Amino acid sequence: MQTRQLGRAGRQVSVVGLGCWQLGADWGDVDESDAMAVLHAAVDDGVTFLDTADVYGDGRSETLIGRLLAERPDAGLTVATKMGRRADPHVPEAFTIEAFRAWTDRSRRNLGVDRLDLVQLHCPPTPVLSDDRVYDALDTLVDEGAIAAYGVSVETCDEALTAVARPNVATVQIILNAFRRKPLEQVLPAAAAAGVGVIARVPLASGLLSGRYDESTTFAPGDHRTYNRGGDAFDVGETFAGVPFEVGVRAARRVTALALPHPAAQVALRWILDQAGVSTVIPGARNAAQVHGNVAAATLDPLGDEVLDGLRDIYDEEIREHVHSRW
Repeated sequence: MQTRQLGRAGRQVSVVGLGCWQLGADWGDVDESDAMAVLHAAVDDGVTFLDTADVYGDGRSETLIGRLLAERPDAGLTVATKMGRRADPHVPEAFTIEAFRAWTDRSRRNLGVDRLDLVQLHCPPTPVLSDDRVYDALDTLVDEGAIAAYGVSVETCDEALTAVARPNVATVQIILNAFRRKPLEQVLPAAAAAGVGVIARVPLASGLLSGRYDESTTFAPGDHRTYNRGGDAFDVGETFAGVPFEVGVRAARRVTALALPHPAAQVALRWILDQAGVSTVIPGARNAAQVHGNVAAATLDPLGDEVLDGLRDIYDEEIREHVHSRW
């Protein structure tokens, strides 16, 4: 597995990581044994970067990763978690040093560690990203040894650019995939220039880019792909990357044809890895087979001009009008 530097965090991590939202909640039921099988398969395949959050299953995802850390102490893992979505109400005034200490202490207990490798503000209210006091508080946590580094997870390119300009932000996590190309314009160049790592999330547009869905596909009631299509629970950009489902299914058929002889999901992940400035991509997985398929994307050759041009055309003709101006 190839590794890259994770920005100012100063760590080398696998170019394909594992997103662990689905091990907590919001993607249908994943039982504990299956979740642990996914985590162990990822380690076996050379994955060294795991991304989670304190609200994924109200700590379930972190706790399962904590079990993995205890069972695989020599795996050289970097675990990134997130904080901020526990704020109720979710307002800028909630982002205080006292709250940060409480949230990070809880995550440290869940993960069974003294110091968190990387803590990311979890899509906070936009004003938080411009508040000097927030960054002072995060610097204090670093000085106190509770966290090794911090970053931000954002919804919009403008939010990413605001965070990248801060001197101690180690990473920025943003939605980046073949159906969400706007970060290529300014965010990736700015992050690279600043030495900030880029963590690409929602890389398969909630599964659309796997090419496995059709217009009749349904999801469990507790799956965000059912209940958040209109953005009723959180930013709609997190569900199918904000692309209307039927539009995404139609565009994904073109991606599948273009990707042959490779699986569409692997080509979609390879496209992200080919973008200058990306540190790691974090597809989720519900079973070991999906882990193996995702990791295989790192073994593909860089995509050629025919595929790159085709993916750009699909975006321009099918997707751009739905997403480009929104995030």
